[in-house]
Amino acid sequence: MLEKVIVGSEEWCAFPELGIPTIKARVDSGAKTSALHAINIAPFEREGESWVKFDINPIQNNSKAIIHCQAPLVDKRVVKSSSGYREQRYVIKSRIQVGDIEWDVEVTLTNRDSMGFRMLLGREAMSGRILVDPEQKYLLGQPTREKLMELYEKGEEPKRGLRIGVLASNPELYSNKRIMEAGESRGHEMHFLNLKYCYMKLDADTPEIHYRGGRVLNDFDAVIPRIRPSMTFYGCALTRHFEALKVFCLNSSAAISQSRDKLFSLQLLINSGIDIPTTGFANSPLDTNDLIKMVGGSPLIVKLLEGTQGKGVVLAETKKAAESVINAFKSLNANILVQEFIKEANGKDIRCFVIDGKVVAAIQREALPGEFRANIHLGGTASVIKVTAEEKRIAIRAAKAMNLKVAGVDIIRSSKGPLLLEVNSSPGLEGIEGATNKDIASEMIKAIEKNFKRINTPPIIPDDAAV
Repeated sequence: MLEKVIVGSEEWCAFPELGIPTIKARVDSGAKTSALHAINIAPFEREGESWVKFDINPIQNNSKAIIHCQAPLVDKRVVKSSSGYREQRYVIKSRIQVGDIEWDVEVTLTNRDSMGFRMLLGREAMSGRILVDPEQKYLLGQPTREKLMELYEKGEEPKRGLRIGVLASNPELYSNKRIMEAGESRGHEMHFLNLKYCYMKLDADTPEIHYRGGRVLNDFDAVIPRIRPSMTFYGCALTRHFEALKVFCLNSSAAISQSRDKLFSLQLLINSGIDIPTTGFANSPLDTNDLIKMVGGSPLIVKLLEGTQGKGVVLAETKKAAESVINAFKSLNANILVQEFIKEANGKDIRCFVIDGKVVAAIQREALPGEFRANIHLGGTASVIKVTAEEKRIAIRAAKAMNLKVAGVDIIRSSKGPLLLEVNSSPGLEGIEGATNKDIASEMIKAIEKNFKRINTPPIIPDDAAV
């Protein structure tokens, strides 16, 4: 006969195999599936078997306490939340301890930062071992605040986290979510700042940045600008204002502005001795023929100066097509670049991710069949590639020439050697993290940490942590 335990609607439990000594759970027989809070989730192979590693902040609203976990991977399934949202989650199996009894349970891994509990214990995991008294709480007792500090601080003097803002437009974007997770896992106080809701007070004595509702944003240690092209002007103005308030910005407003100007950025790069595909620029359509001849004739590439992610980039395969495309753009008063087409690249380019003067990861991007643009957003595929010393040198020099601490540097391999295509000041993380399995978001946070002397203060555990 199975040993049973009577619990309340909220209890503290443990996962001995995961190294979690205690964690607060919501006991809910109305929920089928159990869920455990997890961030930085990454599957891997161990002796031919599927495992998953993940990090957990076991105390709600305390990102400083963190446990690194590994467990066998049981499944990957779609789970419907109480709000109706469907999410694909990894499923692990591990032993749970509730009171004096232990048994194996399956739990799904998901970020529960927006929930009231680090864990949800569903009816499948109860398996006839638990009887719930919904009118009661903590029938098995609860740890004191001092006990939680003893369990999770391990006697070490913790370091004060920084107050970091991610200045962007979409909190659900993979890159923005990963940066937020990485900062929290390293013990920092992270805030997503939607730049549309920020506004500025320009004053010689008391300059300020306000957020929707009047909240003042002057007390940040650092800001990570992730500005979409359509918001470049306003985003750079905000970044410049943060700089005036002595807030460290991972990429400066000046660096972002010049990176978004394709012509100016190419001029800066060639002034630094970096080779690029032969490029032409003209204002008048009367110069079209000589412009085509200047870059070696057709086929050639026509680029809008304000284009991004492969948009506004056209391959003109014949001289007649090139004339038509160039003249069409000119008739719309659009500023364009004309660039030689590197046929031998065969729809491939290299993305080097540079952080603080170091190439931390690199991938090869390959275009879809019949497509010449290798951008991941356009369906291109990413794979790990070993870049040459020369390609690393170009990437690092390019980021330095643009004065960018974080940059996605695109390089193409040609018969003349590696050529630099473009430098991106807000490079995406999804393609490169997925292909390389590297935690690039954490490298970005580390780059901020290097600019600060961390101040040691007592650990912060919320007053209601044990309630």
